[in-house]
Amino acid sequence: MTRRRGLQVVRGGGNQPPVTQRAVFRQRRRPPRARRLLEAMLLIAAGLGLLVLLLQLPELIDLDSLLLISTAIGHLIGGLSQLLMGVLQLLAVLVLVASALLALLLLVAGLVRFVRALLAGPAAQPKSNHKR
Repeated sequence: MTRRRGLQVVRGGGNQPPVTQRAVFRQRRRPPRARRLLEAMLLIAAGLGLLVLLLQLPELIDLDSLLLISTAIGHLIGGLSQLLMGVLQLLAVLVLVASALLALLLLVAGLVRFVRALLAGPAAQPKSNHKR
């Protein structure tokens, strides 16, 4: 059976020149300037396009923004109240099932003890070693 050696840190020692910079910490090469400018222009164009679309949205679709917000809040509150009622009903069902299982467990335990008590012989009298 051979012993495995643990991991060892190898450093520049007596005969080896010290490593100036490890590959992990090297600076990443920056992309060319033209590519960075193109990426910036594309991001600006996407942002402006999205803003123009959002500004034209009320003309494209007849929206009453306050009615939309109040309806959304109303639906959210209604959904949350239904969720809460559902969770409470589920908890009530779980409590009832747990109570029924506990009742059955108590009945079985009582019946087992009752049968053991009927089938068991008379209790053995403890012998006393007291001399008189």
